[in-house]
Amino acid sequence: MWTHAKWPGRFLPPQLPAGERLRAYATWCNAVEGNTTFYATPSRETVESWARQAPPDFRFVVKLPRPITHERRLAPDADELVRAFLEAMEPLGPRAHALWVQLPAAFGPGDLGALAAFLHRLPRSHRYAVEVRHRAFFEDGRAERMLERVLAAVDAEWVPFDTTALFAAPPTSGAEREAWTKKPRLPRRTRALTGQPIVRYLGRDATDRTVEGWRPWLDAVTAWLREGRSPTVFVHTPDNAGAPELARRFHDEVRARLPELEPLPEPARPPAEDEPLTLF
Repeated sequence: MWTHAKWPGRFLPPQLPAGERLRAYATWCNAVEGNTTFYATPSRETVESWARQAPPDFRFVVKLPRPITHERRLAPDADELVRAFLEAMEPLGPRAHALWVQLPAAFGPGDLGALAAFLHRLPRSHRYAVEVRHRAFFEDGRAERMLERVLAAVDAEWVPFDTTALFAAPPTSGAEREAWTKKPRLPRRTRALTGQPIVRYLGRDATDRTVEGWRPWLDAVTAWLREGRSPTVFVHTPDNAGAPELARRFHDEVRARLPELEPLPEPARPPAEDEPLTLF
């Protein structure tokens, strides 16, 4: 996600064509969740455009399409769809940091055989990350260990989606009320399985509540970096209006604990509405 109705004029230049917004976003953040791929596999030409706009060290975490994960539930008859998706992603090269397998809440411990078989059919040329939403994986130690073994067999990561800050208090905005009806309510998980952990964190529309809620992740991410891991953290709020700025703040707070961490590039801020455009 690198475009949002509230970002032009704040994080992106106003009137910037949609086909150029990723380039501007990449000056704010060095990774992005590829959520749109869940709804349709993009054309190769579209992905080539992404590759042209993103710097060499940029990270795409792209979600497998819904027909693969939710409709066919990783069955072998989805393999042709998988091949088409992988071919479309080829222009990203190593910037395809991980292919993200988000599974529906009904996908439980009894389905782990299907997940194991699916992961073993995938080419080893990519890194994979799996997000589960069935409560048993978080509350049943045996189910948790079974899933970890399936993932460890192919060096795949378990992607936590931390919504605990969202559900810590009743919603106070329309965006928060909508998120309450759509987002999973699951325990926080901070255990990494691989050298490239991925975190999805959802805070609140109020900045102070979002910052307070990510405190456990400051500890986890700092520890991972000290262990030599290379984490990727995505920061969301229900309205996502200030997400790029919040992501940079999280990075700064980690860097305050770990000064050797490389800073993010300084973004080229768009001019204010009352500021004249100049050539120099």
